Amino acid sequence: MRKIALINLLLCLGLIACNQTTDSSGSGAIRPTTGTNDVAAVNLNLGVEYLRLGQYEKALSKLEKAREADENYPPTYNTLAILYQRLGDKVKAEANYQHALRLNSSDASTLNNYGQFLCQEGRYDEAEASFLKAARNPLYSTPETALANAGTCAMAQGNLETAERYFRSALEQNPGVAVALIQMAQISYTNASYMSARAYLQRYLEISQHTAKSLWLGINIERELGDKNLLASYELLLKNKFPQSKEASLLEK
Repeated sequence: MRKIALINLLLCLGLIACNQTTDSSGSGAIRPTTGTNDVAAVNLNLGVEYLRLGQYEKALSKLEKAREADENYPPTYNTLAILYQRLGDKVKAEANYQHALRLNSSDASTLNNYGQFLCQEGRYDEAEASFLKAARNPLYSTPETALANAGTCAMAQGNLETAERYFRSALEQNPGVAVALIQMAQISYTNASYMSARAYLQRYLEISQHTAKSLWLGINIERELGDKNLLASYELLLKNKFPQSKEASLLEK
């Protein structure tokens, strides 16, 4: 067996931004891992790349070859689950997640991805359990990812108190989790803690770019706090950068 390059398989499925497991050098190189043979490794990585490019037929072909080369390697099934989820085949997606977890019940990447799947299916309690099991794995290099996803899933239920707890936990692990910062800004605004909402939004902007939603949130915060210059700046940015957005139409009204 040799060391192989393997993406962390959190491929933007709706709850948190794309994330890869990279080395600590800042070079963007994918961290090596071990555990399968060369044929399975090469085909798995090709499958991941085709999946990233949206070439699903080619991705499936490579992933099937990876599975044939090593039937007991959990990341192959994790990736197949993501592929089938993209294709809208929920039955095969869940079957592959469960197969991956039968092979390795503590694999944090699979648990996190499966949690996203469960949350999207409205199975919130199961999703929360999956996220927390991922976050508690001492070998998981980014537990804040699972915690932030647990918070976002709680937000989907309208459970702001639970969501806030998970977002705070994620930020304790890593103060630069963008989704946790913007969601904490939203929660603070909802709770009429406007100065706190502004502070979280400013922290978010230190590491991320404005979206139509973040600008609309900023507009509403500054309407409450009364900073006319900042309010005008947010309004101008929303009109210029996202003129066709729902938020821009709300501004016109």
